Amino acid sequence: MSFTQRVTRDGITPEVYRPAPERVLAGDPVHTNWTVEDRDGISCGMWQSTPGKWKIVYTEWEYVYIHEGHSILTEQDGAAVHLKAGDSCIIRPGFEGTWEVVETTLKDYVIR
Repeated sequence: MSFTQRVTRDGITPEVYRPAPERVLAGDPVHTNWTVEDRDGISCGMWQSTPGKWKIVYTEWEYVYIHEGHSILTEQDGAAVHLKAGDSCIIRPGFEGTWEVVETTLKDYVIR
């Protein structure tokens, strides 16, 4: 078993899906997810979405690194964070608000 693994989409069959219709606020976002690892309480890989806006509720921790695109995370109180290529953030359990993809976004993620 190797203790390191490069995070890449190569050779991984992606899961393609949309947010539940009742969560979508604008557009028709299509998500593509390449799961690299999912075990021991950790899930990580790459995720991409086309433009749109939907409601989100987090029950876990997520670390995000944006490779390309532009997304806006907005908390229920209206506080917004713009995420563009090179940005990273941590989303904590209990976060409720919206995720808006302004330009198709590709991110690395680690969820615990």
